[in-house]
Amino acid sequence: MIITEHLPGKVRVSVFGEFTLADFQELENAVNYKVKFEGPTDLLFDLTRMANFTLDVAWEDIRFARAHVHDFKRIAVVTESQWVAWSAWISQIFLEADVEVFSLLEEGERWLESER
Repeated sequence: MIITEHLPGKVRVSVFGEFTLADFQELENAVNYKVKFEGPTDLLFDLTRMANFTLDVAWEDIRFARAHVHDFKRIAVVTESQWVAWSAWISQIFLEADVEVFSLLEEGERWLESER
């Protein structure tokens, strides 16, 4: 399950349980809407309650990053998982955004707010 929130200057995404392709498509729709009406945005990705993700989500993540090269300013990924952190760093190859990984949500939020 995924919850997306449109906040000033950013999209906040929280994932609960398994991150599925349908969830990822919801994320992409939220980002497309935000970018269309506000331009490049920040992304706060709270994955602390994500149990796992499907293989098609991993592939979609790469496709998504390549399609949105210029659409993000900064991306904060909050996770305890080394695998997810590694995946975030791989995604940075395709993006012009700054990507940082945090273990606490508050740290990610502070980092995004620090540059405003």
